[in-house]
Amino acid sequence: QQLASNIRKEIGDHVSARALGFALFSSEQRSYAAQIIGVDTQHETSVSSLPGFVKQGRYLNQQDASEVVIGKALARNLQVSVGDELTFIGSGKDGSIAANVVTVVGLFDSGNQEIDRLLVHMPLVAFQQSFSMGEDVHSIVISTTEAMQTTDIEASLKQQLEQGNKQVLHDWTVLQPGLVQAIKADISSAAVMYMVLVVLCGFSVLNTVLMAVLERTREFGIFMALGLRPIQISRLVLIEAILLAFIGLVLGMLFGAVLTGYFEINGLVIPGYEEAAARFNLPSRVYPSLDRISLLVGPLCIFIAAILAAIYPALKLLRLQPLEAMRVRT
Repeated sequence: QQLASNIRKEIGDHVSARALGFALFSSEQRSYAAQIIGVDTQHETSVSSLPGFVKQGRYLNQQDASEVVIGKALARNLQVSVGDELTFIGSGKDGSIAANVVTVVGLFDSGNQEIDRLLVHMPLVAFQQSFSMGEDVHSIVISTTEAMQTTDIEASLKQQLEQGNKQVLHDWTVLQPGLVQAIKADISSAAVMYMVLVVLCGFSVLNTVLMAVLERTREFGIFMALGLRPIQISRLVLIEAILLAFIGLVLGMLFGAVLTGYFEINGLVIPGYEEAAARFNLPSRVYPSLDRISLLVGPLCIFIAAILAAIYPALKLLRLQPLEAMRVRT
């Protein structure tokens, strides 16, 4: 707990200590085994979404109270509700019998049957007393607002953990490898879709520039008859395409920045998303983030694709003959 307090002073309040154990819970009718977690009631809400899943009663609010919050599935198996008492028995840290009588103060519904059937939250101090743990804890959970912050926090905490021999530091990529794979798959599919859009935009620019060149073939023939060389006309078309692409780049970035900034402040409501968000205790509004990468990478890819698409029509003008060009009717 002292380590959790020191970390909290360094990086903020999104730090909570936990202790884990297993026990057999009994009501007047039934008995059922479950995992019991002792949580710091003052800070658990800042690192866990489970308090937001409490549908009946309330979440824990006293460190030394003999009370628990259990899942609806476990409550159904034990045939208890808010206000009923449970007796649990387990094994303490020193090998003694851990036993206590607790009161159910809340029922949560996370949507995950495994969690709702096998998980119990209990105040940390009461857990330590029941399981003869003194002031020891099993883990310290740290939450950040952005995933990229975990690298900086991990680097700053390694110095503190080097002083002890039992502490091990794991970031979310180690604890949730399945989530990492899902994110990578999502990024890969999004990259493929974006590349398809870039290619489509490139062909659209190619078609536009090529048609503009063909429509002005007679005009270009007259220019060549007046003394302009094909490479000069080709350069003129390429510069024209670059200027148009640059204007589109600036306007697109400006419009995108204003639109994203507006939704970053006010949020975006996606139809049908509210129900899915509520299931995972997430806000119903989505708040996009505006950063340099998202602002520059996309428009620059389109800009480069537009320039590359304009090269072929520009090169086509190098083989243009003045007499043949002036005979072309537009």
